[in-house]
Amino acid sequence: MNGLAISPFIAALPKVELHLHIEGTLTPSLRWELAHRNKITLPYATFEDLKASYAVTLNHRPELNGRQPGIPTFLEAYFAGCEVLRTEEDFYDLAMAYLRRCAEMNVRYTEPFFDIQAHTRRGVAATAVLDGYLRAQGDAKCQFGVRSRWILCFLRDEPVAKGLAAYVEARPWAAGTVEGGKGLFHAVGLASNAYERPPMLFEEGFALAKADGLHVTMHCDFGQKDTHEHMHEAIFQVCDGHGSERIDHGLDAEDKEELWQGLVDRKIGLTLCPHAYHRRTATDVLFPKIRRLRDRGVKMCINSDDPTLMHDVWIDGNMQKVYTYCEFSKAEMVQLVRNAVDMCWAEEDVKSAIYKELDEINVLE
Repeated sequence: MNGLAISPFIAALPKVELHLHIEGTLTPSLRWELAHRNKITLPYATFEDLKASYAVTLNHRPELNGRQPGIPTFLEAYFAGCEVLRTEEDFYDLAMAYLRRCAEMNVRYTEPFFDIQAHTRRGVAATAVLDGYLRAQGDAKCQFGVRSRWILCFLRDEPVAKGLAAYVEARPWAAGTVEGGKGLFHAVGLASNAYERPPMLFEEGFALAKADGLHVTMHCDFGQKDTHEHMHEAIFQVCDGHGSERIDHGLDAEDKEELWQGLVDRKIGLTLCPHAYHRRTATDVLFPKIRRLRDRGVKMCINSDDPTLMHDVWIDGNMQKVYTYCEFSKAEMVQLVRNAVDMCWAEEDVKSAIYKELDEINVLE
């Protein structure tokens, strides 16, 4: 983590995580265990070889930067990990491992991203995915005191029709106004490769979700082709012109006044994942950019994205980075968590309890 240690202040701080891909929490040890459970042969002779594969610096944008022979792209590594997830118990174990870690990091509430398309296209039943996560949602609340409301994502590099069909299949597990909905997910989003796949392509999916009383967020990836155009659509055009309720990443809005001012005017928050950007952006470029957005009044919160594929840097490590490199005060760090509570879609009693904890923190020590 660039030589940084997590300080006692950051470790103890109550946290809320709003940008986390659940498959991106699959640790080498759990992947190894599930591969053996499901009799899946991995391309690694030993567990140590598997662990070493996670240390590779992945080519995040092959469409823009070309490929490096023999080195997987980020998404190739991500979806390779998914291959060991086959049964309801696998998805349950994946979610419980993350939610248990949330408790250890003082994450009180989280809204993990998930999808069913990456699994159903492998022949996995959608019910295995959905029921596994639903069971973990309930058990983690009881066992760890960690609350969660989930976000179903459309895979934006697959045909829109497949995403719409996935939404219909998953809809019985929704919350909102869905009659008899099981309450797993409260929002929809976009995930996977954004290259030449602008948000407006999925407008029909957003409309379906809004009609069901669900929330809408979407990725506008940092450094992606057409990132400013994607941001413009997300702020001013999607959801029948009302804009997305939140934007995931969205750091490139800092480049254009129209964009960052639109975020402020429309009260759209950003879910930032600093370490994800720091892997390929210089410290003296990245963190001043984050600070400028914050100083301009853009609401933001700090998250981890895909920690096991990003040098094992979780939400606490991401918060430590902004605490150190943005030179935020303790009061400013507490405000970042307060922003996450403001932006989240938790029940009001959950939000009130976290606000109360934040109010009691002595930021002058």
